[in-house]
Parts: sequence; C-alpha cells; structure tokens
Amino acid sequence: MQFLFSVIDDVTRVDSRTGTATQAEMDAIDVFNDRLVADGHWVFAAGLGAPDTATVIDNRGGKALFTDGPFVESKEYLAGIWIIDAADFAAARELAAEGSKACNRKVEIRPLLGEET
Repeated sequence: MQFLFSVIDDVTRVDSRTGTATQAEMDAIDVFNDRLVADGHWVFAAGLGAPDTATVIDNRGGKALFTDGPFVESKEYLAGIWIIDAADFAAARELAAEGSKACNRKVEIRPLLGEET
C-alpha cells in the first residue's frame, strides 16, 4: 500500500531562501530516507518552497486566474512530502512517527486513493 506523509511546518520558522531545517535535522532526514530505501519503503520524497513562493491557478471559469501566495493563509503549511510503501496503515503509522522525529515536524498520513486500507 502507498501512503502520503505530509510534513507540516510553522510559518514563524520559514525562510524562503534557506528553508527551515537545521543541519542536524537534515542529517536525521538523510538517515531516515536511507532506511526507507534500504527497507523497501521508498517511493518519493521532496521538500517544498515556502508559502510565499506559491501561485494558485483557478481555470474553472474559462479564463485562468493567477494569484500569488498560498491557497490558504495559515500559521501551518505543507513543507514537504514522502510517498512510501508499507504493508498496512499500522506500519505506515510507525514510519510516520520515525519521520516526524527525524524532521522535527508534524507528519500527517493519508493513503493514496485506490489503495486498500
């Protein structure tokens, strides 16, 4: 089964030029990522630019409307993602707990649509 891990950060810590992770956090994330690869859980992972780098596009009305900035103004925002393979939700939950510890952020888990839960 595949799951999305969403890394949740806080805007009070953001710097759009450098991100928010300390070197120690980056090192811990690298160790966690290496374990995901070694154990066959790795599918994909990426960090995301800060909210102020976002552009929202709405093309539902026949003409595209482009708006700078995030879709929702919020203290918390999506800072990165992992997509992983796990046997079931319980296994994904354990991996998410390890990922949360590694990146020192909240992590939300969601099964990908079409995956059995």
